[in-house]
Amino acid sequence: MVPPGPRLSRREAAKEVADLRQAAKDSVGHVYEITGLEAARGLGEATSDVLVIDRPGWSEANAASFRELLAPALAAAAEKKPDLLREGSNSQVFGSAVTGAELGGILGFLSANVLGQFDPFHSSPSAPNGRLLLVAPNIVSIAEQLQVDRTDFRLWVCLHEQTHRVQFTAAPWLGDHLREKITQLSTSTMSNTEGLPQRLAEALKSLRAEKKKQKKNGSDDDAGTATNPVPRNRLLEAIQSPEDREIMSHITAVMSLLEGHANVVMDAVDTSIVPTVKTIRSRFEDRGKHRSQLEKLVRKILQLDAKAAQYRDGQKFVGHIVEKVGMAKFNTIWEAPEHLPTEQELHNPDQWIERMHLL
Repeated sequence: MVPPGPRLSRREAAKEVADLRQAAKDSVGHVYEITGLEAARGLGEATSDVLVIDRPGWSEANAASFRELLAPALAAAAEKKPDLLREGSNSQVFGSAVTGAELGGILGFLSANVLGQFDPFHSSPSAPNGRLLLVAPNIVSIAEQLQVDRTDFRLWVCLHEQTHRVQFTAAPWLGDHLREKITQLSTSTMSNTEGLPQRLAEALKSLRAEKKKQKKNGSDDDAGTATNPVPRNRLLEAIQSPEDREIMSHITAVMSLLEGHANVVMDAVDTSIVPTVKTIRSRFEDRGKHRSQLEKLVRKILQLDAKAAQYRDGQKFVGHIVEKVGMAKFNTIWEAPEHLPTEQELHNPDQWIERMHLL
């Protein structure tokens, strides 16, 4: 599933790794200047928590994170259905094979497209508070595709990813908070398998009827509606409990906030920091127009475009608040879980400003 990366000599590869580490180090100071978050001060001094990896390395790192995050949910599911863990059982053999193949395919596809990632759930002696992953072959490959300055592109990518590290450092409770919500959602989903085939059939029937009605009215369910502005996995929503939907809504709002904030930081970068930033932005945004039909299909299946739309909403949320009350007041969002926006507030930022008494 993983296409080969760019061909580099050993010396070229070593230089790329060194340059990426330097870009990661240099970017933190710029994040501090833009956000004013004290958590960013000094974060770039050590690079022990920066992992420059290839595509298989990224897949391996994420498989390890999934294993850790899903362990409580798998334990809960196995408690209800011990057959899941019995060696040689149909559930164990075929369930593991199908799930492993699906996850492997997803990781294989993403590993050739992800530029970088901050993993807040990783903990080790060298990186106790999460680690930054930079996928070197993808950064090289996309810089070549876009025909942009590679030094500027490295720094541009690192600015986004280091913003995430600063977020979790400014809000040291955030990683545990997200882990708790993900555990609640995954445990509930995996444990609540009774009657799942029937619920799936009913949900599919309902969605087909809704789709026909929308086509008749000339509307598009992928575009969202006034009452449900965020594109969603409607089938997943249909089989979830109200409690699960509430948790999913919260996770969606938080992830949109994190990505939106990182995009705002990137947009605040000017030519004094990244000389060719305007060219990089323009060509990177145009890149999506030239995807193959297969890539477009996979992105639709994985809901990647829906996620991108949610992150744009997060960017609008952050941008509106910063413009209205300033960055210093916006930064109160990192002080406590109660300060995080709801999904409703994400689309109505003035409601968050009012709740936080910032005017």
